[in-house]
Amino acid sequence: MVKDRICIGKIVAAHGIRGEVKVQSYTQNPKNLDKYGQTENDDASKSFELKVLGVTAKNVRVKIKGVDDRNAAEALIGTRLFIHRDRLPELQEEEFYQTDIVGLKVLLAETNQEVGHVVGFSNFGAGDIIEIKISGQKETEMLPFTKQYVPVINIDEGYVVVSSETMQYDEV
Repeated sequence: MVKDRICIGKIVAAHGIRGEVKVQSYTQNPKNLDKYGQTENDDASKSFELKVLGVTAKNVRVKIKGVDDRNAAEALIGTRLFIHRDRLPELQEEEFYQTDIVGLKVLLAETNQEVGHVVGFSNFGAGDIIEIKISGQKETEMLPFTKQYVPVINIDEGYVVVSSETMQYDEV
């Protein structure tokens, strides 16, 4: 399933009194957050023109055109920023957009047994981690998003394959 819009960041805080915001960037290079052009909120009812002012280890400091005071910036906290997919660079072989993987079925490499689905990704500084909701369990399983742990990604057919040696699940 190809989505026509991609979330490239989320406004997480106001910064200062002049309407600047802190954005959690989902782009490969956070300092390029403003290079994708105009962004939109979830339902595309508002658009935003961004200018990156600085980058920290956790966030990008951004000025949004027309947001000129702290109250206006605070009103935007929680807003996710989307762009149209056609503004993204072409992918190379073996490259994927995480949004295309979320929701895919998870199969075990050794048996092809379906054990759950992908619910998201995280990165705590040591590389991407794929989060999997195991069928019939409340908790999710997190694995390094590497070829060793996730050897196959087939977006067209709607599944990823994981090594069963790495999974902690109850057989169904």
